Amino acid sequence: MLSTATRSDPATPLSPDFVVIDVETACSRVSSICQIGIVGFRDGREIFEYETLLDPRDEFHLFNTRIHGIAEHHVVGQPSFADVHGIVHGHLSGRTTVAHSYFDKGALAAACRVHDRPAIETVWLDSVRVAKRAWPDLESHRLGLLARYLGIEHKHHDALSDARAAGWVIVKAIDHTGIALDEWLAPASKPGPAPRPAPSGPLTGERIAILGEPRDGALACRIAALGGRIVSAVGNTTTALVIAGRAPFAYSIRNSGAFRRAEHYRRLGGAIRIVSEHELDLESMITGRVTG
Repeated sequence: MLSTATRSDPATPLSPDFVVIDVETACSRVSSICQIGIVGFRDGREIFEYETLLDPRDEFHLFNTRIHGIAEHHVVGQPSFADVHGIVHGHLSGRTTVAHSYFDKGALAAACRVHDRPAIETVWLDSVRVAKRAWPDLESHRLGLLARYLGIEHKHHDALSDARAAGWVIVKAIDHTGIALDEWLAPASKPGPAPRPAPSGPLTGERIAILGEPRDGALACRIAALGGRIVSAVGNTTTALVIAGRAPFAYSIRNSGAFRRAEHYRRLGGAIRIVSEHELDLESMITGRVTG
């Protein structure tokens, strides 16, 4: 059922670590916000929520209504964006604001212009970028898929539910990676070049792709020191896909493009192996090389 009430807890004494916003629009104009949801998070838990339907002062397109279920008759008597600008400003201004893609950032800026309200100054964090960095091997980083994968309760295209789900993506990404919120705000560093293989060793002649660590990480360096050549992607000349950690492999690994390509080449009769770092047993190779 569509909510026609505004829910919030502005009296909370806790300042959030970050807030999350999601909006739904009535038509192709991004300024036509007809629903807005905001959730505040602190110390890995929700501390407030705010949600309301809005009269966009614009037309409704059937395409949009089919997506979110909000039609013109649902917003009769509801406030406009101009009416709630002060509330939204109070929740976002001067804070870190999360949105799943920057559609919501653009919609908010456009609504401020159309309704002749001051722009809301906040620090934006894209939860899509966070998810891609935290779970790089997922086939898709759409919010619905992430919610299913991470076990987050979610009703897609409901502004409050979308905001809540995107917030939990951030919380779970921090837990999963150990990367703090302020570090997520910094641009992600790109991996450097793969280490050069040693001229000889037990892995000489191997062309190895790595899943779960960067191509210039510790695992890559250990493989290269034993003569293996690190390749950036799985191809028909790749001899092994080495997965950081131990089996059994997580869903994100088994559903990754690299894993599926490796299985494809195996089905075609290729000699590529899919092994965990533990199964490869690099320590024994190093020991044998030293004592041999």
